[in-house]
Amino acid sequence: MALKLTTYVRGSEVPELPGSNTFHSTELFHVYEATPGYTPVLIVASQDGKPVAKLLAAIRKSVRMFPPGIIKRCEVYGSGEYFDSEIDKETLFQEMLQRLTEEVLQHCFLIEFRNLENNMTGYKAFCANRYFPITWLRVRNSLHGTVAYDSRFSPSRIRQIKKGLKAGAEVREASSEEEIRQFAQMLHRVYSSKIRRHFPSIAFFMQLEKHFLEQRMGKIFIVYYKGKIIGGSVCVYSGKDAYLWFSGGMRKTYARQYPGILAVWKALDDATRQGFEHLEFMDVGLPFQKHGYRDFVLRFGGKQISTRRWFRFRWEWLNKLLIRVYK
Repeated sequence: MALKLTTYVRGSEVPELPGSNTFHSTELFHVYEATPGYTPVLIVASQDGKPVAKLLAAIRKSVRMFPPGIIKRCEVYGSGEYFDSEIDKETLFQEMLQRLTEEVLQHCFLIEFRNLENNMTGYKAFCANRYFPITWLRVRNSLHGTVAYDSRFSPSRIRQIKKGLKAGAEVREASSEEEIRQFAQMLHRVYSSKIRRHFPSIAFFMQLEKHFLEQRMGKIFIVYYKGKIIGGSVCVYSGKDAYLWFSGGMRKTYARQYPGILAVWKALDDATRQGFEHLEFMDVGLPFQKHGYRDFVLRFGGKQISTRRWFRFRWEWLNKLLIRVYK
């Protein structure tokens, strides 16, 4: 029977689907749907009425300061999730990619695929659909094996963790909606544009609590000092790996407590205790550009990995130009 592709943009219409990839899950679809500025798009491939693959994308509004304006861009983490080991994954991905590209470019200016499994993932499919690659970096900490995860920390990082705890800082998992709300408000105030230009609304974090935390698909860690939230991190889990999606702290006001460092340390420590094989830091930047956040997380002993991100612009002339530049 021929392959059937179905596009879903409303959570109420999404059927029950198999899978364990958090970045292509129904739960994340609902998080996007309930967050202002986001529109989820889910492509489901099926044969004989049985789902064989799915691909989740999110269209989000991006505010541009100069020249002033609002543009829409589509972001996809990974190349989807596949349920039939006998099916040709490359061909199936190309079918879903073509459908997504045709539908999404009607509503947004740019499509970006990030966090792909390796440099060759989807290569033929991306080229066939006129995407172009840009070399990017990933930073991953190995948590398995006989070597303790914190043995790879720099000596100064270990001293800072000990000093922060000795100075009275405490780190624990968020346990209430109010804690998460205060944490999101704090993170929004202190978040540096050097880490990432886009920061979602507080509703995003509240929806994570509703759809992720209750099912143990992620955790939010909060750094306290004398009853005040001064830092924290958001960690999501998918398969055998953990992903640090957001982190930060009031490092200038509470320098002696090292809130940003403690927030990352707690995520690494907890992921290790849960038995995850790796923790990956999201969005660490381009390889040919200095990046303060990347330098910061590398002192936790992670390894830099070269990878690709694939892009597709709506404007065909611009897309053709960039394909020639990055080919």
